[in-house]
Amino acid sequence: MRGVNDDEVADLTRFCVDHGYQMRFIEQMPLDGGHTWDRKEMVTGEEILAALRAEWTLIERNDRGAAPAQVWDIEGTAASVGVIASVTAPFCGTCDRVRLTADGQLRACLFSREESDLRGLLRGGGSDADLADAIAANLRLKKPGHDIDDPGFLQPDRPMSAIGG
Repeated sequence: MRGVNDDEVADLTRFCVDHGYQMRFIEQMPLDGGHTWDRKEMVTGEEILAALRAEWTLIERNDRGAAPAQVWDIEGTAASVGVIASVTAPFCGTCDRVRLTADGQLRACLFSREESDLRGLLRGGGSDADLADAIAANLRLKKPGHDIDDPGFLQPDRPMSAIGG
């Protein structure tokens, strides 16, 4: 977070390199309960990479697939670092994830405002076929992108803590 811990990128990564962990950074996303997220306060993936490149030579892996993190190997070490730039470099086109909330709601996207009530369906005696139909209908709601950069973007009503992840 800008002005909070953005000066710790190299230190956190160095700790992980020294202890055999993979550090992963994620851009702050508009999923806060107070809906106070401000893009200007977010540290971007490029800023994170710039801080890392000031300390190390990074070798980008090209095997991301549907994973949320782009991973770089840190030259001269056995370590790697991942950056999830879901705001500035969305990976929606390759995303294959869905979310099932603790209260039984299925979301086709973390940023979706639509949910399908699977708990109610199951508790109401829905069949496997009904469940499959509900899941398929929810997946059809998946949009090609989350549109965070669109001026009309509406943050989901639920904060991340209520969505899970």
